[in-house]
Amino acid sequence: MSETTHQADPLCRERLRWRARRGLLENDLLLTRFLDGHEATLTDAEVGALSTLLDLSDNELLDLILARAEATGALDTAAIRRVVGLLRRA
Repeated sequence: MSETTHQADPLCRERLRWRARRGLLENDLLLTRFLDGHEATLTDAEVGALSTLLDLSDNELLDLILARAEATGALDTAAIRRVVGLLRRA
């Protein structure tokens, strides 16, 4: 039995958008713009990377998006670097 992918499950897509709502307005605006432009083309690996990024505090996430910090340690993966790059261009 295969697992449902993000793109195939509208409920998964709604949950991701809900998780992307942040307390910090700047993050909320950036993430909404990012999802508006890229959600339909995100791979499951990129959705997983975004989910990992959404586990960060608002300030840590904003620092990554604004290039005030770089992904290190467990966050230094190809998928996370790709998503951060897309977020920075959003």
